[in-house]
Amino acid sequence: MSDPHPETLRAAARTLRVAGGTFRAADAAELAIVERSGFIESRHLGSAVVTDPDGQPVIAVGAPSEPVYARSCLKPLQAIACMELGVELRGEEAVLATASHRAEAGHVEIVSRMLESGGLTVADLQCPSVPPADRENRIRARSRGMERSPLHFNCSGKHTAFLLAAARNGWGTDRYLDPESEVQQQVAATVEEFCGAPSVHVGVDGCGAPVHALPLTRLARGIGRVAAGASESARILTEAVLAHPWAIDGHGRPNSVTIERLGILAKFGAEGVMVMGTTDGWAVAVKCLDGSNRPTTLAALELLAAAGAVPAEQILPVLAAIEPQVTGGVRADGSDKVVGSLRAGAGLLAACGRTVTA
Repeated sequence: MSDPHPETLRAAARTLRVAGGTFRAADAAELAIVERSGFIESRHLGSAVVTDPDGQPVIAVGAPSEPVYARSCLKPLQAIACMELGVELRGEEAVLATASHRAEAGHVEIVSRMLESGGLTVADLQCPSVPPADRENRIRARSRGMERSPLHFNCSGKHTAFLLAAARNGWGTDRYLDPESEVQQQVAATVEEFCGAPSVHVGVDGCGAPVHALPLTRLARGIGRVAAGASESARILTEAVLAHPWAIDGHGRPNSVTIERLGILAKFGAEGVMVMGTTDGWAVAVKCLDGSNRPTTLAALELLAAAGAVPAEQILPVLAAIEPQVTGGVRADGSDKVVGSLRAGAGLLAACGRTVTA
């Protein structure tokens, strides 16, 4: 059957070519499979890279030289940029500037305190207004008639850090999300400094802030430098995250559990992006092509273990605690019955068995 709107489709294709994009399925590798009752139900394709303490790639999967939007994996660099502009972020406040939080009561309290310290209010935040993702706090907020608020948005700590940087330097707080603003220019400079080159594209993130696209190899290099404390701000930030892992994600959440049990920096981003870095400078960056976060922790930890950056025996209990379960029905006691598993895919397994040079 012929398409009724061929010109529309051709125009859309031309737009895609002009706008560019991330790697294609043909360039990706199988990161993970989902098995249910002995049948492979889903396959996750993607790319990934491990970099050594010198920032050189040692394991590559798929097409890590192609750009991806870093999404919230960029937050450590955004927080460092604010610190370089004079914002004194310490302890849990530093972590909230880096967090993709679930608006637990503690998260909201810390962000509120950060705003107050700079003479700012919730009205200054330009991120979306949403209910808390944390169920307990959502019920509490609803009972108080304050269900929706920008404070509850997962990026509110990052936005508050941007605002504090603008206020401290006497810049207009109403344009802190403008890519041409002084705050966002510092973010761009920090990305270039830590990742070794400027970003290849700047768009708009889900929170309204500029989002940078760069190759996974450069992203991993930047996160490795953050985790190793390449600057005083990076050292302060990493130490804060390791001391307060609950704040970056939430109690019992994958990033927080990984940080707490392994002592490494871990940060997920929307659309299937994940970064991790060790304090001696090893790092991994992962992009799941279909945008799912389901396989990214598995892929990242398996790759770090294959590179010798994290002991293999230490990742197994972490994965057992946080991997999504494949369930079907219930047991006699009413609990979910596990009928399958998420496992490393062929591409990930192959990559973990060999190393590559830059």
